[in-house]
Amino acid sequence: MRLHWQRPFGGRTTSSFPLVAACLLAAVLTGCASPRNKAPVEDRQSTPARTAGGPVTPAEADKPPPPGIENSGKPGYYTVKPGDTLIRIGLESGQNWRDIARWNNIENANLIEVGQVVRVVPPGVDPAVAAARGVPPAKVESRPLSASAPASGAAAAASTPAPVPAPTPVPAAAAATGDDDINWAWPARGSVTAGFDESRNKGLSIAGKAGDPVLAAADGRVVYAGSGLRGYGNLVIVKHNSTYLTAYAHNQTLLVKEDQAVKRGQKIAEMGSSDADRVQLHFEIRKQGKPVDPAKLLPPR
Repeated sequence: MRLHWQRPFGGRTTSSFPLVAACLLAAVLTGCASPRNKAPVEDRQSTPARTAGGPVTPAEADKPPPPGIENSGKPGYYTVKPGDTLIRIGLESGQNWRDIARWNNIENANLIEVGQVVRVVPPGVDPAVAAARGVPPAKVESRPLSASAPASGAAAAASTPAPVPAPTPVPAAAAATGDDDINWAWPARGSVTAGFDESRNKGLSIAGKAGDPVLAAADGRVVYAGSGLRGYGNLVIVKHNSTYLTAYAHNQTLLVKEDQAVKRGQKIAEMGSSDADRVQLHFEIRKQGKPVDPAKLLPPR
């Protein structure tokens, strides 16, 4: 049956299909434009992060300054950089990380912050004189061996022992002569695969097989034994006197503990590839924290 619509006022009857179709189309178009069906839009106009030199936010304004900031830039002090640990600061300054923790009353070695300024010379020593002469902390040979010292210093919290007495002043010339008088020995028997390069290799790379002996290069005392320094793997650091320390990296096994006295030629580790792409010993000699070329100090082979 065909539907007809009677126009009012006696008009002519016409088909209703075109009119119904037009109404349906209008309804569809209106529904699509309805705000209820509007797709969510991600607001990308949020406040950008403050750039250097930009305005200080209220949160930043309320944040206290890092500890020791008043000593920033002074001789004998070190400003903590991103990625630093007390172990790395000790290596860079030629000091025992535990001494640095004690001098700065740092109870938890893991809680230091970027921008913090720490003292890297002992109390009672003029930092300016120490920077010029390399005045040491207490002689490393004078500290007794602690049988309970942890093998890894990365997770240890440094306690606050009795204050360190000021060392007896030593003439600069005498100190330099005594500290440079070290009977060095090669730390491994393998060949040198990479020499010293101050910008790329801060020591020597010595080849070998997994398990080969790693030997102390001179008499001294272990100031770190662990794996808490990124890029060095299982690491031993030995302090020989007030000027020199040595580092032995990438070992597979450590055979000594912190604060242990060692003798020249003593086996302190076994060679490995921890944090390295092949078995090797990375060996550093640091003078007052600065890397020097070990080949210039080690005896000829």
